[in-house]
Amino acid sequence: MLRAATLVALCVSVPFRADAQILTQGERFAPVHAEKQMVVSQEAQASEVGLTILREGGNAVDAAVAVGFALAVTLPRAGNIGGGGFMVVHMAQSGENAAIDYREMAPVAADRDMFLDEAGEASSEKSRRSGLAVGVPGTVAGLLLAHERYGSGKLTRTEVMAPAIALARDGFVVSPELAAELRIEDVRVRLAEDEEGRALFYPNDGEPPAAGDVLTLPTLAATLEAIAGNGPAAFYEGDVAKAIVDSVNGRGGRMSLEDLAAYEPIVREPVMGTFKGYEVVSMPPPSSGGVHLVQILNVLEPTHFGTFGLNSADMIHAMAEAEKYAYADRAVYLGDPDFVHVPVEALISKDYAAEIAAKIDPVKATPSSEIAANPANLPVESNETTHYSIVDAEGNAVSNTYTLNFSFGVGFGAKGAGFLLNNELDDFSAKPGVPNAYGLIGGEANAVEPRKRPLSSMTPTILLKDGKVSLVTGSPGGSRIITTVLQVILNATVHERNIATATAAPRVHHQWQPDYIRIEEGISHDTIRLLEEKGYDVRIQPAMGAAQSIQVGPDGTLTGASDPRRPGGLAIGD
Repeated sequence: MLRAATLVALCVSVPFRADAQILTQGERFAPVHAEKQMVVSQEAQASEVGLTILREGGNAVDAAVAVGFALAVTLPRAGNIGGGGFMVVHMAQSGENAAIDYREMAPVAADRDMFLDEAGEASSEKSRRSGLAVGVPGTVAGLLLAHERYGSGKLTRTEVMAPAIALARDGFVVSPELAAELRIEDVRVRLAEDEEGRALFYPNDGEPPAAGDVLTLPTLAATLEAIAGNGPAAFYEGDVAKAIVDSVNGRGGRMSLEDLAAYEPIVREPVMGTFKGYEVVSMPPPSSGGVHLVQILNVLEPTHFGTFGLNSADMIHAMAEAEKYAYADRAVYLGDPDFVHVPVEALISKDYAAEIAAKIDPVKATPSSEIAANPANLPVESNETTHYSIVDAEGNAVSNTYTLNFSFGVGFGAKGAGFLLNNELDDFSAKPGVPNAYGLIGGEANAVEPRKRPLSSMTPTILLKDGKVSLVTGSPGGSRIITTVLQVILNATVHERNIATATAAPRVHHQWQPDYIRIEEGISHDTIRLLEEKGYDVRIQPAMGAAQSIQVGPDGTLTGASDPRRPGGLAIGD
């Protein structure tokens, strides 16, 4: 294993692998190239850890586990062991596709009205800032299950966790991004008023570290060492579990030691679809991502893309109308499949997509008020997250998205254990029909219940071509995750852009309610005018998502891109 000092030295001057190439017409950005294996994540030091594991004989899953634990150290706003997420795996030799659900769960004492105030209205303070907001974390159990079931068998749990432990114990280089985030007033107030947050990130008389400083997190290192030595029990039982419960309940929560001991990740069947000769492998409920990604792709598949330029008014119109119907369905049908029936096969059927496509006016926007999910129309069934993508030399692939929900989660940590906790239970419908922090409206299917997993938009996705990996992608971004992944896929496939250009292209988003198109800077004013003439309310708003993607060419060579919207990421490979 690389020693911590070596890791730090590597990360001060990270090699940027980009072979010289001539960009084709329409390309503006050059991807990173590799011959056999690649890691792309939102934080450079974590990407280096993943590549180190691959070089030592680990497979894509071993590397994914190592990256997940490393990001818990180096990207604390989203990387975590106090949150949860979703992993999609493709195993080349067996052809198996698997979806690992390690989403947080509501404690047994949770109830559907726990986020309401005395007047019966949804309280954002309760669902986002208090102990009630914290779900039972799933990251540790999920990553270790992935390693046990799909790892190469060549590297032990201790070996794949060693780089993260070294970074926490011996120090990691504070990136300019992390230094700036810790100086944001809201973050500073939330973290510095918590004993654990202050000890972790404001160790110098209440001052955060500067960019380039080496920050050590000894209490987190001790927790990671315990997990490496004793497995999930070191987190879900004993001192760490007690620290979680004490911190949550000290802030008004309802978590018990039994809630932690009973947590289990679930291996589910992925959502599977087809699009233009590709097989789409994505995350099933309780993520809405895979269902609605496939649904939108199905609606768009008959589109004559040759006449629709990337980010043309006609292309944006086609995407926006398909997205409206998908997000309307999301509000009604989607929830934890262990608690409610989610009509997945009906929602992703080509017949249902054809019904939606027939309703779309090719030249005019349909007001969202005229779009509503209708169960009778379904055919009968026969802000703060991070993503990373990995492909190894054997053709195995991992697409992993995990989160604390808000930046730095709920804003307080497990005392003495070295990590922050999530506020993921805000993703439940605090009150059916009332929007959450991302403006998403939820219904009864996503109401709070004991041991239920809240609905998510995370969309880790793998595209296969002739049974082999063609594209691995995913993104953070709350409600915009689904549409970010959609556009990376469309840009790389039907628009035939290299993965760097496909990633960097300006993005658009429509989520049914509120009824407007959100667009990034870079869409031409002429296009905006044409969209307004079609009846859209168009609003330019901040950048969306931070996709981390790998594309595999027909000859097996890899190209990767870390989204420039959030600096500090790295695509690197051999």
